[in-house]
Amino acid sequence: MDTKIVPGVVKEQSIATLNPADSVMDAVNMMTERKIGAVIIVDNSARLAGIFTERDLVNRVVAKGLDAASTPLKQVMTANPDTLGPDDTAMNALELMSARRYRHLPVVDGETVVGMVSIRDLFNVVKAQLEEDLREREKFIFGSDYGVA
Repeated sequence: MDTKIVPGVVKEQSIATLNPADSVMDAVNMMTERKIGAVIIVDNSARLAGIFTERDLVNRVVAKGLDAASTPLKQVMTANPDTLGPDDTAMNALELMSARRYRHLPVVDGETVVGMVSIRDLFNVVKAQLEEDLREREKFIFGSDYGVA
């Protein structure tokens, strides 16, 4: 599975970003509006500072009884998260996500955030590749479009 992250998995995304000083409630509202499970946190220079996920919300905010409206993201985000590069493959992403138990990974090119990969995105890539593999095997086995004279 040698599909590159960009453009094979990440295509024209509208990246959901917030600042470390923004509140947890800002993140929750953005995640709810966009129906996403994580937001990327960038500093004032638009460089990756962290990621805030549904898991962070549950474990670092709700479980500790923090007020979402007054808690800044810098207090509860995952700072300096692992990232993917545009040339990494979907398999690289799956291996990292499986080993570290992530469901979302930022994609960074140099210092620029270019997207976010979710486990759902990777599932769709793997599913499409398996379906194509199956079609090719059926052509081979049943002879259609394969060496028929």
